[in-house]
Amino acid sequence: MAARRLAVLAVVGMLAACSAVAPVEPEVTVTGAAGEAPTVTYLTPLTVDETHRETVWPGTGAELVEGAPVLIDFWLENATDASLVKESYSTSPTPRLLTAEDLGTDLYETLKGQQVGARLLQVVPGGAGVDYPTVTVLDVLPTRAVGEPVPPDPSLPVVTEGGDAGFSLAPTGAAPPDELGIQPLVRGTGPQVAAGDVITVQYSGFAWDDGTLFDSTWQHGLPVSFLLSDVPPWAEGLVDQPAGSRVMLVVPPSYSLGVTDSEELSGKTVVFVIDILATGNPAQGAS
Repeated sequence: MAARRLAVLAVVGMLAACSAVAPVEPEVTVTGAAGEAPTVTYLTPLTVDETHRETVWPGTGAELVEGAPVLIDFWLENATDASLVKESYSTSPTPRLLTAEDLGTDLYETLKGQQVGARLLQVVPGGAGVDYPTVTVLDVLPTRAVGEPVPPDPSLPVVTEGGDAGFSLAPTGAAPPDELGIQPLVRGTGPQVAAGDVITVQYSGFAWDDGTLFDSTWQHGLPVSFLLSDVPPWAEGLVDQPAGSRVMLVVPPSYSLGVTDSEELSGKTVVFVIDILATGNPAQGAS
Protein backbone atom coordinates (compact mmCIF):
# COMPACT_ATOMS: atom_id res chain seq x y z
CA MET A 1 0.00 0.00 0.00
CA ALA A 2 2.81 2.37 0.92
CA ALA A 3 4.62 1.48 -2.31
CA ARG A 4 1.51 2.28 -4.38
CA ARG A 5 1.09 5.64 -2.61
CA LEU A 6 4.72 6.51 -3.37
CA ALA A 7 4.23 5.57 -7.04
CA VAL A 8 1.15 7.82 -7.31
CA LEU A 9 2.99 10.71 -5.69
CA ALA A 10 5.89 10.23 -8.11
CA VAL A 11 3.56 10.41 -11.14
CA VAL A 12 1.89 13.55 -9.77
CA GLY A 13 5.28 15.12 -9.20
CA MET A 14 6.35 14.35 -12.77
CA LEU A 15 3.18 15.88 -14.20
CA ALA A 16 3.68 19.01 -12.09
CA ALA A 17 7.28 19.33 -13.26
CA CYS A 18 6.26 18.97 -16.91
CA SER A 19 3.60 21.66 -16.59
CA ALA A 20 6.11 24.00 -14.88
CA VAL A 21 8.60 23.87 -17.75
CA ALA A 22 6.13 24.03 -20.62
CA PRO A 23 4.32 27.41 -20.50
CA VAL A 24 2.02 28.22 -23.40
CA GLU A 25 3.84 30.48 -25.85
CA PRO A 26 1.92 33.45 -27.27
CA GLU A 27 0.89 33.11 -30.93
CA VAL A 28 2.29 36.23 -32.59
CA THR A 29 3.14 36.56 -36.29
CA VAL A 30 5.52 39.23 -37.60
CA THR A 31 5.65 40.07 -41.30
CA GLY A 32 7.27 42.83 -43.37
CA ALA A 33 10.56 43.49 -45.09
CA ALA A 34 13.82 44.60 -43.51
CA GLY A 35 14.01 48.37 -43.11
CA GLU A 36 10.23 48.74 -43.06
CA ALA A 37 7.78 48.92 -40.18
CA PRO A 38 6.53 45.42 -39.33
CA THR A 39 2.98 44.10 -39.32
CA VAL A 40 2.19 42.21 -36.12
CA THR A 41 -0.77 39.80 -35.96
CA TYR A 42 -2.28 38.11 -32.90
CA LEU A 43 -5.62 37.57 -31.16
CA THR A 44 -6.55 40.15 -28.54
CA PRO A 45 -6.49 40.41 -25.66
CA LEU A 46 -3.17 38.58 -25.66
CA THR A 47 -2.49 36.72 -22.43
CA VAL A 48 1.11 36.11 -21.43
CA ASP A 49 2.48 34.96 -18.07
CA GLU A 50 6.19 35.51 -18.66
CA THR A 51 8.47 37.27 -21.14
CA HIS A 52 8.62 35.55 -24.53
CA ARG A 53 11.50 36.18 -26.97
CA GLU A 54 11.79 35.08 -30.57
CA THR A 55 14.20 35.73 -33.44
CA VAL A 56 12.12 36.62 -36.51
CA TRP A 57 15.32 36.44 -38.54
CA PRO A 58 18.95 36.40 -37.38
CA GLY A 59 21.47 39.13 -38.06
CA THR A 60 24.50 38.63 -40.26
CA GLY A 61 26.49 41.69 -39.15
CA ALA A 62 28.69 42.41 -36.17
CA GLU A 63 27.75 40.92 -32.82
CA LEU A 64 26.53 43.41 -30.24
CA VAL A 65 29.16 44.25 -27.63
CA GLU A 66 28.42 44.59 -23.93
CA GLY A 67 28.46 48.25 -22.88
CA ALA A 68 28.82 49.49 -26.47
CA PRO A 69 26.24 51.46 -28.48
CA VAL A 70 23.30 49.63 -30.02
CA LEU A 71 20.95 51.26 -32.54
CA ILE A 72 17.40 49.96 -32.88
CA ASP A 73 14.18 50.61 -34.71
CA PHE A 74 11.17 49.44 -32.72
CA TRP A 75 7.41 48.91 -32.96
CA LEU A 76 5.59 48.69 -29.61
CA GLU A 77 1.92 47.69 -29.20
CA ASN A 78 -0.47 47.33 -26.28
CA ALA A 79 -1.30 43.61 -26.54
CA THR A 80 -4.67 44.10 -24.88
CA ASP A 81 -6.14 45.65 -28.05
CA ALA A 82 -3.19 45.71 -30.53
CA SER A 83 -3.06 49.52 -30.41
CA LEU A 84 0.22 51.21 -31.30
CA VAL A 85 1.96 52.75 -28.29
CA LYS A 86 5.14 54.05 -29.93
CA GLU A 87 7.42 53.41 -32.92
CA SER A 88 10.62 54.78 -34.45
CA TYR A 89 10.30 53.86 -38.13
CA SER A 90 8.63 57.17 -39.06
CA THR A 91 11.08 59.29 -37.03
CA SER A 92 14.64 58.09 -36.34
CA PRO A 93 16.17 55.01 -34.69
CA THR A 94 16.93 54.90 -31.00
CA PRO A 95 20.51 54.68 -29.68
CA ARG A 96 21.22 52.98 -26.38
CA LEU A 97 24.10 51.33 -24.56
CA LEU A 98 23.99 47.55 -24.33
CA THR A 99 23.60 47.45 -20.56
CA ALA A 100 20.74 46.36 -18.32
CA GLU A 101 20.85 49.79 -16.67
CA ASP A 102 20.27 51.66 -19.93
CA LEU A 103 17.89 49.24 -21.64
CA GLY A 104 16.04 47.66 -18.74
CA THR A 105 16.28 43.95 -17.96
CA ASP A 106 13.78 42.64 -20.54
CA LEU A 107 15.16 44.55 -23.52
CA TYR A 108 18.75 43.87 -22.49
CA GLU A 109 18.10 40.11 -22.37
CA THR A 110 16.41 40.26 -25.78
CA LEU A 111 19.31 42.08 -27.45
CA LYS A 112 22.23 40.41 -25.67
CA GLY A 113 24.21 38.13 -27.98
CA GLN A 114 22.39 39.29 -31.13
CA GLN A 115 23.97 40.53 -34.37
CA VAL A 116 23.36 43.59 -36.50
CA GLY A 117 20.57 42.94 -38.98
CA ALA A 118 18.43 40.81 -36.67
CA ARG A 119 14.68 41.32 -36.30
CA LEU A 120 13.46 40.29 -32.86
CA LEU A 121 10.10 39.79 -31.17
CA GLN A 122 9.55 40.45 -27.47
CA VAL A 123 6.26 39.83 -25.62
CA VAL A 124 6.12 41.02 -22.02
CA PRO A 125 3.32 40.67 -19.44
CA GLY A 126 2.05 43.78 -17.70
CA GLY A 127 4.00 44.77 -14.61
CA ALA A 128 6.60 47.33 -13.69
CA GLY A 129 6.26 50.46 -15.81
CA VAL A 130 3.03 49.57 -17.63
CA ASP A 131 -0.10 47.74 -16.49
CA TYR A 132 -0.78 45.97 -19.82
CA PRO A 133 1.08 43.32 -21.83
CA THR A 134 3.22 44.56 -24.70
CA VAL A 135 4.36 43.21 -28.05
CA THR A 136 7.57 44.75 -29.40
CA VAL A 137 9.41 44.18 -32.68
CA LEU A 138 13.05 45.31 -32.78
CA ASP A 139 15.37 45.79 -35.76
CA VAL A 140 19.08 45.92 -34.87
CA LEU A 141 20.85 48.53 -37.03
CA PRO A 142 24.58 49.11 -37.65
CA THR A 143 26.47 51.65 -35.55
CA ARG A 144 29.25 51.94 -38.17
CA ALA A 145 29.34 52.41 -41.92
CA VAL A 146 28.63 49.21 -43.86
CA GLY A 147 29.47 49.09 -47.56
CA GLU A 148 32.20 48.99 -50.17
CA PRO A 149 35.45 50.94 -49.53
CA VAL A 150 36.12 53.79 -51.96
CA PRO A 151 39.70 54.42 -53.15
CA PRO A 152 40.97 57.46 -51.20
CA ASP A 153 41.99 60.74 -52.80
CA PRO A 154 45.78 61.06 -52.16
CA SER A 155 45.47 64.83 -51.82
CA LEU A 156 43.24 64.45 -48.75
CA PRO A 157 44.19 63.48 -45.19
CA VAL A 158 44.44 59.76 -44.43
CA VAL A 159 41.69 58.42 -42.17
CA THR A 160 42.40 55.44 -39.92
CA GLU A 161 39.57 53.66 -38.14
CA GLY A 162 39.85 52.73 -34.48
CA GLY A 163 40.42 54.10 -31.00
CA ASP A 164 38.15 55.96 -28.59
CA ALA A 165 37.66 58.75 -31.13
CA GLY A 166 36.39 56.34 -33.78
CA PHE A 167 39.02 57.57 -36.25
CA SER A 168 42.34 59.33 -36.44
CA LEU A 169 43.42 61.79 -39.14
CA ALA A 170 46.91 62.15 -40.63
CA PRO A 171 47.28 65.67 -42.10
CA THR A 172 48.79 66.14 -45.54
CA GLY A 173 50.88 69.21 -44.74
CA ALA A 174 49.36 70.90 -47.79
CA ALA A 175 47.35 74.11 -47.85
CA PRO A 176 43.63 73.49 -47.28
CA PRO A 177 41.18 73.76 -50.18
CA ASP A 178 39.06 76.89 -50.60
CA GLU A 179 35.87 74.98 -51.37
CA LEU A 180 33.86 72.29 -49.60
CA GLY A 181 35.46 68.89 -50.17
CA ILE A 182 33.27 65.78 -50.34
CA GLN A 183 35.01 62.40 -50.35
CA PRO A 184 33.12 59.11 -49.83
CA LEU A 185 35.30 56.59 -47.99
CA VAL A 186 32.73 53.78 -47.81
CA ARG A 187 29.75 53.51 -50.17
CA GLY A 188 26.61 52.23 -48.45
CA THR A 189 23.53 50.71 -50.05
CA GLY A 190 20.75 52.28 -47.98
CA PRO A 191 18.28 55.06 -48.81
CA GLN A 192 19.77 58.29 -50.11
CA VAL A 193 19.91 61.34 -47.87
CA ALA A 194 17.41 64.05 -48.90
CA ALA A 195 17.56 67.74 -48.03
CA GLY A 196 14.70 67.64 -45.51
CA ASP A 197 15.82 64.47 -43.74
CA VAL A 198 16.71 63.76 -40.15
CA ILE A 199 19.98 61.83 -40.21
CA THR A 200 21.44 59.52 -37.61
CA VAL A 201 25.25 59.54 -37.58
CA GLN A 202 28.49 58.82 -35.83
CA TYR A 203 31.21 61.35 -36.55
CA SER A 204 34.61 62.71 -35.61
CA GLY A 205 35.81 66.27 -36.29
CA PHE A 206 39.46 67.28 -36.81
CA ALA A 207 41.53 70.37 -37.57
CA TRP A 208 42.93 70.19 -41.12
CA ASP A 209 46.36 71.57 -40.26
CA ASP A 210 47.43 69.17 -37.51
CA GLY A 211 44.73 66.49 -37.26
CA THR A 212 43.71 67.52 -33.72
CA LEU A 213 40.40 65.97 -32.69
CA PHE A 214 37.85 68.54 -31.47
CA ASP A 215 34.62 66.51 -31.32
CA SER A 216 33.49 62.89 -31.60
CA THR A 217 30.26 61.00 -30.95
CA TRP A 218 32.43 57.95 -30.36
CA GLN A 219 33.80 59.63 -27.24
CA HIS A 220 30.35 60.82 -26.15
CA GLY A 221 29.12 57.22 -26.39
CA LEU A 222 26.08 57.23 -28.72
CA PRO A 223 25.06 58.13 -32.27
CA VAL A 224 23.10 61.36 -32.70
CA SER A 225 20.10 62.36 -34.85
CA PHE A 226 19.35 65.86 -36.12
CA LEU A 227 17.76 67.76 -38.98
CA LEU A 228 20.30 67.90 -41.80
CA SER A 229 19.43 71.48 -42.74
CA ASP A 230 20.61 72.63 -39.30
CA VAL A 231 24.25 72.19 -40.41
CA PRO A 232 24.73 73.96 -43.79
CA PRO A 233 27.98 72.29 -44.96
CA TRP A 234 26.62 68.86 -44.05
CA ALA A 235 23.38 69.68 -45.87
CA GLU A 236 25.40 70.49 -48.97
CA GLY A 237 27.82 67.60 -48.70
CA LEU A 238 25.65 64.68 -47.58
CA VAL A 239 22.59 65.03 -49.82
CA ASP A 240 22.27 61.99 -52.13
CA GLN A 241 24.79 59.98 -50.12
CA PRO A 242 23.31 56.55 -49.26
CA ALA A 243 22.84 55.40 -45.68
CA GLY A 244 25.60 53.02 -44.65
CA SER A 245 28.23 55.34 -46.15
CA ARG A 246 31.27 56.94 -44.57
CA VAL A 247 31.98 60.41 -45.93
CA MET A 248 34.82 62.85 -45.34
CA LEU A 249 33.80 66.51 -45.49
CA VAL A 250 36.52 69.17 -45.68
CA VAL A 251 34.91 72.43 -44.55
CA PRO A 252 36.66 75.76 -45.19
CA PRO A 253 36.16 78.65 -42.72
CA SER A 254 33.78 80.41 -45.14
CA TYR A 255 31.03 78.07 -43.88
CA SER A 256 29.21 78.92 -40.70
CA LEU A 257 29.89 76.34 -37.99
CA GLY A 258 29.43 76.76 -34.28
CA VAL A 259 32.63 74.92 -33.55
CA THR A 260 34.74 77.31 -35.65
CA ASP A 261 33.49 80.25 -33.60
CA SER A 262 35.88 79.10 -30.87
CA GLU A 263 39.22 80.83 -30.51
CA GLU A 264 41.07 77.55 -31.08
CA LEU A 265 39.46 76.85 -34.48
CA SER A 266 38.65 80.37 -35.63
CA GLY A 267 39.52 80.79 -39.32
CA LYS A 268 40.59 77.15 -39.68
CA THR A 269 39.53 74.47 -42.13
CA VAL A 270 38.02 71.45 -40.38
CA VAL A 271 37.48 67.85 -41.44
CA PHE A 272 34.54 65.64 -40.51
CA VAL A 273 34.50 61.87 -40.91
CA ILE A 274 30.82 60.87 -40.86
CA ASP A 275 29.17 57.46 -40.75
CA ILE A 276 25.59 57.82 -42.05
CA LEU A 277 23.63 55.20 -40.10
CA ALA A 278 20.06 56.13 -41.06
CA THR A 279 18.11 58.82 -42.85
CA GLY A 280 14.44 59.65 -43.20
CA ASN A 281 11.81 62.36 -43.34
CA PRO A 282 9.59 62.35 -40.22
CA ALA A 283 7.00 64.58 -41.89
CA GLN A 284 6.54 62.07 -44.71
CA GLY A 285 6.52 59.13 -42.30
CA ALA A 286 3.74 60.74 -40.25
CA SER A 287 1.53 61.49 -43.28
